[in-house]
Amino acid sequence: MDLHVWLAFLVASCVIAVSPGSGAVLSMSHGLSYGVRRTTATIVGLQLGLAVILLVAGLGVGAVLTASATAFTVIKVVGACYLLWLGWRQWRAPVAKAEGNAQEASAEPDLTASQRVLRGFLTNVTNPKGIVFMAAVLPQFIQPTRPLWLQLLVLLATTVMVDVTVMHGYAWLAARLQGMLRSVRARRAQNRVFGGVLMAMGAFLFMFKRSA
Repeated sequence: MDLHVWLAFLVASCVIAVSPGSGAVLSMSHGLSYGVRRTTATIVGLQLGLAVILLVAGLGVGAVLTASATAFTVIKVVGACYLLWLGWRQWRAPVAKAEGNAQEASAEPDLTASQRVLRGFLTNVTNPKGIVFMAAVLPQFIQPTRPLWLQLLVLLATTVMVDVTVMHGYAWLAARLQGMLRSVRARRAQNRVFGGVLMAMGAFLFMFKRSA
């Protein structure tokens, strides 16, 4: 994989990881309930689920890409439209004022480490949006003239590295910034920022051309 392709994927991975989703919500919830250190088990589960999604999406998309340039264009356009739609929904997402304190709102029964791993795994692996998202993004970074498995290994390692860092960041913020998480204004601003970034990614994909 060329360095510039990897760097572009690194940026995309950061955007995907930072964009709020079910994994981020779970990391924040467990960060509030269990603290950052114990939430690591949850994050391990999230990565296992993410690995399954990436490999399934990558193998299927890679086979299509090596067979058809037209299919690449179709997937690219569909993926770009999906990101634009997802960004617009994030931008327009309604925000309601949280009731009670953040700790009470996120209270959960005490789960063992293995239960937290399983909950993290199921949260990601059963999320169809994650599969569609990966299928939309991966084609832009897979080069059909190079070994698919090696590229997927690099993409997987990069994605997991970034996601582990970001999910721990979400857990840390949830544990320390409870008051800010209840602010309607702060959550509305977050929706606008993440929605704008997703729409920018969608616009970028329209202009992206596959490497020869």
